Amino acid sequence: MTARIREKHDGALANRMEVRAWLRLLSCSTVVEKRLRRRFIEQFDTTLPRFDVLATLERHPDGVTMGELSRALLVSNGNVTTMVRQLESAGLISSRPAAEDRRSSIVALTEQGRTHFAELAEAHHAWIHGMFAGMTRADLDALYGLLAKLKSSIAAEAADEEG
Repeated sequence: MTARIREKHDGALANRMEVRAWLRLLSCSTVVEKRLRRRFIEQFDTTLPRFDVLATLERHPDGVTMGELSRALLVSNGNVTTMVRQLESAGLISSRPAAEDRRSSIVALTEQGRTHFAELAEAHHAWIHGMFAGMTRADLDALYGLLAKLKSSIAAEAADEEG
């Protein structure tokens, strides 16, 4: 028996395909995110936002300013500061004053942080692989292409709204 994710509209939007597609995309995204959050807590006693901080720092081996980290994560400076302090207390990241502006801090992964992130990333990749296992490579390529078209459509609509 195949498990199903319930549709928010329960089929009531037959003539509103854009809304149906949006709700299906939202349903899938929400379920994936909830599973990732739960698994990070259960298996690693960490959170998805902390994973995101570590992933961002992994992509910047020389470190980034707190402001750059905040912009990369699309969260407020206050939220980043709290997570950075927690990760720093755990020995996973380090913080140092920026050479060009002593008021600004550069944060980077420690060796312990790199090792921990590698473990988290391996599990994350396996979880995503498992959730997408019912799709072929051709399915994934098609979905990726369609999502690119949707992303362009959303950007064009925003440009039209601004212009």
